Amino acid sequence: MTKKLFSTTLLALAGFVCFAQPGQSVESIQSTARNFLMANDFNNATLVLNKGLEQYKDNLELQKDLMQAYFFSKDYDKAMDVVKKVVDRDDADVMTYQIAGNVYKALQEVKDCTKMYKKALKKYPKSGPLYSEYGELLFSNNDYSAINLWEKGIEVDPAYSGNYYNAAMYYFYTKDKVWSLIYGEIFINMEHLGERGAAMKELLLKAYKEKLYADADMTKNQTDKSEFGKAVLSTFGKEAGLASRGITTETLTMIRARFILDWYSTYAAKFPYRLFDYQQQLMREGMFEAYNQWLFGPVDNLAAYDNWTKTHAEEYAAFNRFQAGRVFKMPPGQHYETDN
Repeated sequence: MTKKLFSTTLLALAGFVCFAQPGQSVESIQSTARNFLMANDFNNATLVLNKGLEQYKDNLELQKDLMQAYFFSKDYDKAMDVVKKVVDRDDADVMTYQIAGNVYKALQEVKDCTKMYKKALKKYPKSGPLYSEYGELLFSNNDYSAINLWEKGIEVDPAYSGNYYNAAMYYFYTKDKVWSLIYGEIFINMEHLGERGAAMKELLLKAYKEKLYADADMTKNQTDKSEFGKAVLSTFGKEAGLASRGITTETLTMIRARFILDWYSTYAAKFPYRLFDYQQQLMREGMFEAYNQWLFGPVDNLAAYDNWTKTHAEEYAAFNRFQAGRVFKMPPGQHYETDN
């Protein structure tokens, strides 16, 4: 018997043991099913969960896992059968609606999915994930009012990263010069380890190169008229001379350092902002250059970045230790995009 076949047999026996023991706990059933899911054995996962639901007929946790298992196996019709049982439950939680939304989207049931998200947001009006995913549904159907949902998600659930990602991507493809930069950098700090974080670094550098100083009049064609946005552009505008040297990691470090110094002498009291507080903290602790190298260097010029990390090894190591020991979160009350 091969090792792979032996492992599969053990998993199957684990499932059989689960079926053979009535009175098993919900947690034990879930554990067995999730082991099958992790092994991409969706048939056994659904088998275990359906058997478990014979013992715990109305258990929401098992129903959610069953929806997920059917979704992963692309058996969307069966997944929808479970969706219909759970979305109207009084105890349906945010994850219930998230999984159900994925099923509706897979079946392209846009109207029903929209109806469900509206109902879910009435029940959970401060859920960042629901605003994010409802916006994604609208945007995928060319409804650009999606940005209003992402902005609302940022306002009511500022610690959730998904809305910053979606909003930054949206603004990047508009004439906006402020929010693609700010939301993009916030997202990178919240979620820098994944593929989306790496991709956002590329877009952030591109936005600085192609958008911020593209026009002599930085306010030209700006649809955002918020006082915060005007203040950001005005402060960046003072560094147009540095930008004329070209946008590189080095010039961006200088531009952004001067921006922070100017911001805290002019606007910080009126517009407290966690992202700028973090940049000021890095400046005070001598890590701002390392931060900008981390943010832009690999995308701007990989060879120069590698050389910088070698010639500034102690400085870069200190920044990495500092970054590994903290979690970046935006606090409530700092949403300024809608102060028009």
